[in-house]
Amino acid sequence: MAKITKVSPLAPASFPDLPAIDGVRFATVAAGVRYQGRTDVMLAVLDPGTSVAGVFTRSATRAAPVLDCQDKIGGPSDGPAAILVNSGNANAFTGHYGQTSVAEVTQAISKATGVPVERVFTSSTGVIGEPLAHDRIIAKLETLKAGLSRHAIEDAARAIMTTDTFPKGAVAQVEIDGKTVSIAGIAKGSGMIAPDMATMLVYIFTDAQVEQSALQAMLGAQTDRTFNCITVDSDTSTSDSLLLCATGASGVDATGNAAFAEALEAVMLDLAQQVVRDGEGATKFVEIRVTGAATDADAKTHGLAIANSPLVKTAIAGEDPNWGRIVMAIGKSGAAADRDLLSISFGDILVAEKGWVSPDYSEDAAAAYMKGQDLVIAVGLGLGAGKSTVWTCDLTHGYIEINADYRS
Repeated sequence: MAKITKVSPLAPASFPDLPAIDGVRFATVAAGVRYQGRTDVMLAVLDPGTSVAGVFTRSATRAAPVLDCQDKIGGPSDGPAAILVNSGNANAFTGHYGQTSVAEVTQAISKATGVPVERVFTSSTGVIGEPLAHDRIIAKLETLKAGLSRHAIEDAARAIMTTDTFPKGAVAQVEIDGKTVSIAGIAKGSGMIAPDMATMLVYIFTDAQVEQSALQAMLGAQTDRTFNCITVDSDTSTSDSLLLCATGASGVDATGNAAFAEALEAVMLDLAQQVVRDGEGATKFVEIRVTGAATDADAKTHGLAIANSPLVKTAIAGEDPNWGRIVMAIGKSGAAADRDLLSISFGDILVAEKGWVSPDYSEDAAAAYMKGQDLVIAVGLGLGAGKSTVWTCDLTHGYIEINADYRS
């Protein structure tokens, strides 16, 4: 496994101060699933009545834990619930052995915690194609149970990391009917990020009360505007999972509440952007704004074509304002475009308009802008009202080094 020794230059200054969410407790342990000398398993146990919603990878080769979670979402919601996550091994492409591992782990968690097995959700992340040493996880369940704490969410964020260079957390609080409702989330993700559902692994907790079907609908809609709008390398994981849990411990019913939905989306977008900021080898965070498309879907198609282009991403890494590569990516996307209506800007610098370089364009000014860490590329298509924003990072030698050594 490639050893990560440097924190991303785009990382936040510190892990946020996440409030304890009533109704959920966390514990972590070093089980030696693959890594040595660090925690690699986290357990969360949630109070009875917690609503659990989820979105998952649409990969045709999705992992056994994903399939198990998909089967359980929308099931009984009156009893307690549990989430167990291991890092280092994805338990993907492991055939019947993978299914056996999930069954063994979920049944053992049920026995140790008293959570019904149909309310035990697991996730695995790491190397694909190697059997999961689930016996090592099961051997640590009593230790995990004994260590459960309302205040260990940051430890949980660290335990689920693989090639991540920093743990990811986000928080929001909102007033509803004179009471404070809290939302706290953690995520992992650094490479193999083009989610098509969510991102690598994400777990969000709130003390609000939200009916499960309403929670599921909200999560699906907000995923499309957040996690499904990021990409690091255009590759979708076999293990992508996002679980959203509403414990109801605050006693505040947030079903259908607009302020709660807005706060939840803010947490999701924060986590999604942190994943991009931790993109393997990344040195630039890039926001791509597309307006004037025939439809919103076309705008997103153009945005992702730009964000996923190796030529665009390497130019950004080299701090080269090579706007011709933006033109290329738009032209190849397959969505509607008209060369003679196109405009392109880098930040506030108008680069091209009406199918030609702007007469006021300054290459020196654009080159100076590209030296920044946070960049905005804006594209106007002049065809309609469709718009979309996507987020990506540059492509550097660091990405190659990490992934060339990933299994060694």
